[in-house]
Formats: sequence, structure tokens, C-alpha cells
Amino acid sequence: MGVTEQVADQAAVDAVLTASRTLIAVATQSLGAAAEDTTIAQYRALVVLASRGPQRVSDLAAALGVTPSTAGRMCDRLVRKGLIRRHRARADRRAVQVSVTAAGREVVDQATARRRALIAGILAKLPAVQQSAVAAALESFAAAGEIPDRQWPAGPAAPPAVPPATTNR
Repeated sequence: MGVTEQVADQAAVDAVLTASRTLIAVATQSLGAAAEDTTIAQYRALVVLASRGPQRVSDLAAALGVTPSTAGRMCDRLVRKGLIRRHRARADRRAVQVSVTAAGREVVDQATARRRALIAGILAKLPAVQQSAVAAALESFAAAGEIPDRQWPAGPAAPPAVPPATTNR
């Protein structure tokens, strides 16, 4: 049977679905105080920008699985909060990109630290052999689309901000 012909084992789907609920709870709890001002979707956008670097809004939308207009509105909110900024692309000055700011990266880093502690607490309840099995399975699962933290860029890019639009009076 070829890869395209494989069917997911329903017991595996059920197990991952149940585990995803736990991970969503961990994700929500990990936002801490930032959860009051930052939605999970906005946090996800910050993670994409922190892990993949500056993006055009249309590319960010594709990474998030939303329409460009939805991503644009989300970016507007994140710019107002000072968590991302818009700037001209270095390679093509006509293109506008968004990137995470130092404040946005701090939200991601603090949530990641809290998430790490919450996950460590859950894993500590398992014997070492099960912890290793969970880690191996989740590494394979995550390889389908996520970039491990250790491979993220060091910090927010610091390109110049796009100047505000001027109005002719």
C-alpha cells in the first residue's frame, strides 16, 4: 500500500484527539496574563513569525490556514498591541512584511517557558520509558509542520518600520 493509500488507525486518531485536548489546555494555561490581551489565534501568529521570521501577510495567512483578510485584521490588532510590526521587505521594497517585535517575542518566550513547565509536570507522572515513547511519537507527529524551538531564529528581526501613511491636506 502506497503512502497516499494509507488510512489512519482510528485508535491512534482517538488517542491523538484526546491528547490534543490536554495540549490545548496546556497552551491556554501557558499564555498566563497574556491570555487577557492575546487570543490563541494571535499567539499562533506570533509563534509562526518567531519561528519562521518575517512574512508577507498572505504567507502568514497560509501558514495559519486562514484567509489573507483574516490574517490582515489579526496583524492590525497585533501591531496596535506592539507585538508585531510592518516593514518593507529587504529584497523587494514594494512588498510589506510583518515580523515579531521584542515584546511579541517575549510573549512567546514566556508562554513557552510556562508550557515547558506544565508539560514537564504531566510527563513526570509517567515512567521514563513512556516519556521516551511519547517524545519519539510526538517528534514524528510534529515534523509534519512545526519547527523545533532549537531551530528558531535567535530573536526578532529589526528591519525598519513602515512609516505611517501621510495624508495630503
